[in-house]
Amino acid sequence: MSKQEHKEEELLQEEEQPQPRAEEQSDHQEEGSTAGVEAEEKYAALNDKYLRLYSEYENYRKRTSIEKADLLLNGGREMIKAILPVLDDFERALQHQDNEEGVKLIYTKLVKILEQKGLKAMEVKGEKFDESLHEAITRIPAAEEGQKGIVVDVVEKGYYLNDKVLRYAKVVVAC
Repeated sequence: MSKQEHKEEELLQEEEQPQPRAEEQSDHQEEGSTAGVEAEEKYAALNDKYLRLYSEYENYRKRTSIEKADLLLNGGREMIKAILPVLDDFERALQHQDNEEGVKLIYTKLVKILEQKGLKAMEVKGEKFDESLHEAITRIPAAEEGQKGIVVDVVEKGYYLNDKVLRYAKVVVAC
């Protein structure tokens, strides 16, 4: 068989094969477009999942960095809180022994160290009673009408550590 005859035979075989009908061609196109739509939906779902996961991670990272900073800032909280009764004892000793310079020196040194670490005493005498800062130990009758609800005496000082209440002031309130 020559090349010419071989080509003619291939052309005849192609003509004899049934051509796909228009309906079948549209089905193929629909399958292709359906697959494209499904791929787009899958892409959108995966992209949405990625964005949500990324947002959750960013929120986690911010939250942990804030917690870490707070821990560093208030890490000595328990140690300072344990020292406060010693500070109270120093103050009582100073009230009864005015001539002891050594005790005063130790007291001022301790106070300075604690202040450097963020400790600050509350000044509450003469202020209006605030339950978020004060703990009322007792109430006494007010000498004047304008003194009602005012802190008359401080039984135990209150303290802040880095502007957060470390210990509530125990006070006497006029009623």
